[in-house]
Amino acid sequence: MKNLILFLTFYLPATFTFSQGKVDKENIVIGKIDSIQSNILGENRKIWVHVPDGGANSKESFPVVYVLDGDGHFSSVVGMIQQLSTINGNTMCPKMMVVGIPNTDRTRDLTPTHIDADPPFMDSTFSKTSGGGENFIAFMEKELIPYIEDKYPTTHYKMLIGHSFGGLAVMQTFVHHNDLFNAYICIDPSMWWDKEKLLKQTQEILAEKKFEGKSFYLGIANTLEEGMDLKKVQKDTSQETKHIRSILKLQAAFEVNKQNGLKYRGKYYPDDTHGSVTLIAEYDALRFFFDFYPLKFTMKDFTDSIGALADKYQNHFAMLSQKMGYQIKPDEGEINYMGYDFLGRKIYKTAERLFKLNVDNYPESNNVYDSYGDYFVAVKDSENAILQFKKALSIKENEGSRKKLTELEGAKK
Repeated sequence: MKNLILFLTFYLPATFTFSQGKVDKENIVIGKIDSIQSNILGENRKIWVHVPDGGANSKESFPVVYVLDGDGHFSSVVGMIQQLSTINGNTMCPKMMVVGIPNTDRTRDLTPTHIDADPPFMDSTFSKTSGGGENFIAFMEKELIPYIEDKYPTTHYKMLIGHSFGGLAVMQTFVHHNDLFNAYICIDPSMWWDKEKLLKQTQEILAEKKFEGKSFYLGIANTLEEGMDLKKVQKDTSQETKHIRSILKLQAAFEVNKQNGLKYRGKYYPDDTHGSVTLIAEYDALRFFFDFYPLKFTMKDFTDSIGALADKYQNHFAMLSQKMGYQIKPDEGEINYMGYDFLGRKIYKTAERLFKLNVDNYPESNNVYDSYGDYFVAVKDSENAILQFKKALSIKENEGSRKKLTELEGAKK
């Protein structure tokens, strides 16, 4: 396995490693600030938007990740998804849009019910606008999501991420508006809110409803008081342990209701605090949700002489498309590079199959025909080489294809 990892590391070019976003001479830009006027909330809401590759004008469509407390988590979520979706030759998740939702009144929007005060640290000033969660979810459902889907290149797949009060809002959405998102990442949620009212509703609904096709990840931070452990704290009754006790009850409710069809995982992070747990929980959640995504290679794949590697790619991406509900194609540049590698080693059958795979998947690209033409030159099939170079030039004039075509036509004369 170590030899295979080393082989893959050097086999694929550095250009597939990581794309930081739009880069000019002075700036690295990972997104833009957009805004939407909300009639439901009665205010203008800024949103932070990251679109992979070609931005809003991309010919490709993407799943969308909606991030609560967006100004706090946008850049880390974008970076993580960029990294996992562009790993050398073996991506761990799809390329995805990220929509960060910054706060205007955090307590209002992210809490499910109004309270005057709950724990000792919360006074009436802090909680006076609480309980607007249903309005905020309506804003997402009826205004924000339609706006994003109308303006940007999206697929139907949507994910919601929230931490602390944001985690509470994730739970409210999951419990009462489950069809709104395909996947939910809930990180150290404030389930103690309003005497655990939402927690009690969740316990009932997890036992009653079916959640086939939905995914949920629960991340739990170490907020234990000194001298406590996970067993002791569940018997404790003090205010200081109320937060983690409520989350452990939530975890137990998920774990005893495996009959409901939900793809679920919960994890306790003993080395992370309430503030530090978000990054690692998001990473683990993405790996869990998309555990089917990586294409597993063997050394045999890279010595294939019959074109089976092209079939492997084709079958794997057909499976991904079926699971995700939209067409996903292998990366053009990756397949092109592999085609040239096999061509250079004179493994012609596999090279041909890879170049043809790119032609089938990217018929609008001049580059795939130019590369296919190079294959025909290598096997001394001038007629088909000329045909491919002409196809490339019909899409886009370029010096390289024109020179190769001229040389072939001159040789024929």
